[in-house]
Amino acid sequence: MRQFGTPPTITEFEAIARAAMDGLPSEFTDHLGDVVFLVEDFADEDTLKEMGMEDPFELTGLYEGIPLSEQSVEHSGVMPPKVRLFRRPILDEWADNGEETLEHLIRHVMIHELGHHFGLSDEDMHALEEQA
Repeated sequence: MRQFGTPPTITEFEAIARAAMDGLPSEFTDHLGDVVFLVEDFADEDTLKEMGMEDPFELTGLYEGIPLSEQSVEHSGVMPPKVRLFRRPILDEWADNGEETLEHLIRHVMIHELGHHFGLSDEDMHALEEQA
């Protein structure tokens, strides 16, 4: 568990996120397949514009791709799905919140974005998070 201090580097942040992913039930991790996982400081301007956001601190994570529940043979040859976590907005939210650990917040954002990959509802995502 991290205390306030020097913020984790992108590499450290990614290690925390991957550890959270490893803690997910195998019925989910077995189906992540070719999902690309990235950690970036902030979303780029084009992404923010597409999301209708001006403040880069508003976006903590993003799923880009076609959910498993909607994939078909018509989608062969498309780019693999991506989960992007944005380090600085997550760190900012963690510092403002102060009630949860950084690891918990990273896990929360990651589960939410992976939930989009599986086409899960918010209720399903909360249940998955409790299992992780």
